[in-house]
Amino acid sequence: MSQSDPLREQIIARFDSMSAQLQQAARYVLEHPEEVALVSMRELARLAAVQPATMTRLAKVLGFQGYNDIRAHYAEAVRSKNDGFAAKVRQRDVEAIDSPGSDIAYQMLHGLSAQMAALCKPEPLERLTAMADRLAAAKKVYVLGLRSSHVVAWHFHYVMSLLGERSVHLDGPAGTGGDALMRAKPGEVMLVVSIKPYARDTLRLAQLAKSKGLEILSITDSEVSPLAGISEHTIYCPTESDSFFHTLAPALAISEVLCTLLAEHDRSATLNALQQADDHHLSLDTYASTLARRV
Repeated sequence: MSQSDPLREQIIARFDSMSAQLQQAARYVLEHPEEVALVSMRELARLAAVQPATMTRLAKVLGFQGYNDIRAHYAEAVRSKNDGFAAKVRQRDVEAIDSPGSDIAYQMLHGLSAQMAALCKPEPLERLTAMADRLAAAKKVYVLGLRSSHVVAWHFHYVMSLLGERSVHLDGPAGTGGDALMRAKPGEVMLVVSIKPYARDTLRLAQLAKSKGLEILSITDSEVSPLAGISEHTIYCPTESDSFFHTLAPALAISEVLCTLLAEHDRSATLNALQQADDHHLSLDTYASTLARRV
């Protein structure tokens, strides 16, 4: 389904005013439009972990007579577009047959390659460039990511620390990570990484930073993420995986691209900073030399 689909935009616009159950149903519709077109209402409700009546209520909230109107909307996309939902489902079936023994490793890696390819489309690339420009203009960048998102936030902060002193990682012992915001000033920014399920402390600190006049830049997983409504710039990363756990590979790739774009903003300063880092690590004998004799 096109990102500019009017029904999709309507769901996103009304999402915050919906009850928790309606939000759960609406999010499933947003994230699995092909299933809306191809499965029954009861099956979709089961997959979304809501009651079938919730799907009917969702339709009425969106101004339809009933759920079948929503299904008809997505079914039309199947009929009018050769590379639409049905084609994707058929392709998935072919891939399952062709994969060696339905090997889970193949399925996971194949899925990741498709997610990375999706990030190469014009809209994600424009969002990456716009966010990198804003990060480059900021005097200070606070970086936040908790629980599974910590690895992405830490990666971004670590690479940025090699380029200068503008990055502040909101992480600390005994729950002191947020203390670094005590002296935060308007005009500075916070880069927040969070995906479903969203850590409450991440949302609290993001709201606090917003109240202090910081611009929020987010890497998150959906247009209905709690971060989307408070962020000046947002990059959406897919997280679905054939594993029992969501994937962080696309979010980590976004972090790597942002770091590279920032490094290219001032290549001369970047080279000087990296030379200082190399000299420092050499003085500490941080890394083993590949030329060292084996004993």
